[in-house]
Amino acid sequence: MDTTAPAYAGRDQRDPGHAGVSSCPARSAGHNAEVTINTIPGRTLSASVLATVLTLTAVACTEADDAAADTSTSGSPSAPADDANPPADDGSDAGGTEAGDALALLAELEVAAEDRTGYDRDLFDHWSSQGNNCNTREAVLARDGQDVETDDQCRATAGTWESVYDGETWTDAADLDIDHVVPLAEAWDSGADTWTDEEREAFANDLDGPQLLAVTSSVNRAKGDKDPAEWMPPLESYHCTYAADWIQVKHDYGLAVDQDEHDALTGILESC
Repeated sequence: MDTTAPAYAGRDQRDPGHAGVSSCPARSAGHNAEVTINTIPGRTLSASVLATVLTLTAVACTEADDAAADTSTSGSPSAPADDANPPADDGSDAGGTEAGDALALLAELEVAAEDRTGYDRDLFDHWSSQGNNCNTREAVLARDGQDVETDDQCRATAGTWESVYDGETWTDAADLDIDHVVPLAEAWDSGADTWTDEEREAFANDLDGPQLLAVTSSVNRAKGDKDPAEWMPPLESYHCTYAADWIQVKHDYGLAVDQDEHDALTGILESC
């Protein structure tokens, strides 16, 4: 909405030629102004009548000035307070937006029973080379940490990492695992059994999406290959993000969800 005021906005409307000057003679002359009162020739006013006249004159002047001030204020169009000063966006509805998008993606996923027949972790070639002597694990540690230092073999020798699953902070990379948000076995159950070796390798080493995270090793091992119907991160404030990331990965790779998984994700996101 355009809230630009007209050129005349703010000008004193009581006297178009002299802003701020009262139209009341007594006020214009000052506190000790002499007021001229016309009386019938040969008659004089008593002191009490004169005092009453002066009082009424002062009241009338006050009301006239107040009315003029109101006219000045109301004469300048302005936008409603809410429109002119919208509340700052503090991001408080970000979770709701993320949840809504995730639910829309979830609705596009096939719901199907899972089958782990033939699964072997080695069918997903993981921790592939990423160049510069770095493998996928080392690349994730460098990406997710702060002030990370590495040796000539790209191994992290210093840094600080916060595990989003439990909120713990670590300074030793040995305390961290690299979690596949959608576990490799879960991917196999959901459609990756039909992929080529190259497709499974790309999934296991995906640095572009939300699939890989550096997290507390004990938390990652407690998760294992469980889906959201069986396990969620200990840090409840991360549940909405975790559910949204899980769905994003499955959607990106065309993987299915089983009914319990679908229902659990729906329940989580509807509470976000």
